[in-house]
Amino acid sequence: MFALFRNWNRRRILRRHRIPVALWRAAVAEVSAAAHMSDADRARLRDTASLFLHEKAIEPARGVTLTDAMRARIACEAAIPVLNLGLDYYHAFYSVIVYKEAFLARDVYRDEAGVIHSGYSARAGEAWLRGPVVISWEDVISRSHGYNVIIHEMAHKLDMLDGAANGRPPMQKGMDQERWTAAFSQAYAEQTARIAAGQPVVIDAYSATNPAEFFAVASEAFFEAPRLLESTWPDVYEQLVLYYRQRP
Repeated sequence: MFALFRNWNRRRILRRHRIPVALWRAAVAEVSAAAHMSDADRARLRDTASLFLHEKAIEPARGVTLTDAMRARIACEAAIPVLNLGLDYYHAFYSVIVYKEAFLARDVYRDEAGVIHSGYSARAGEAWLRGPVVISWEDVISRSHGYNVIIHEMAHKLDMLDGAANGRPPMQKGMDQERWTAAFSQAYAEQTARIAAGQPVVIDAYSATNPAEFFAVASEAFFEAPRLLESTWPDVYEQLVLYYRQRP
């Protein structure tokens, strides 16, 4: 009964609050991850993005002035990973905080001797386990090939649905957890080995930080540079096809 009411309410919201056509066209034209989509998929993406704007707060930080165009762009990119999953996959957070550029975040870690260290580092984005998504607008509009900070952080949120991010989000019905683990473990090992040897890599080297970051960076590549990802790690690509229920 609740699902029926929710779906009815969302249809009502779309009748009143769908992103205006001109604003949507301008936003989607800037999003390379939507370039491969059919007209029908882009129409569904518009609906998902419109609901995202209605259900999530997009909040400025440190004097950022958010425009309708910026909100539409953020919603468009955030909607891509859940296009065929549904917006309910984002139920665990309620806001996106937008900085003008990279922001400082506190790092706390324990070294091999058990000593706890803390400090600050610049971040393009961050996803809190029980909190918001934080992004840098400067990085949103970056033209780097295969890079997408919003998709990256949304992938972390999906990964966190069963607890802390570990590079293995809850599997979809019919997926084989062992195949996922084998595909990602092998690719992660290859990536870290290439970096250790000083060899070039095809996706961002940040992916070698840990398995959670590898999943997030691979998700960026899946939507932004799918042919590159498929040719490099076809098993990872196929697992992401099954997970996101899309084939870019």
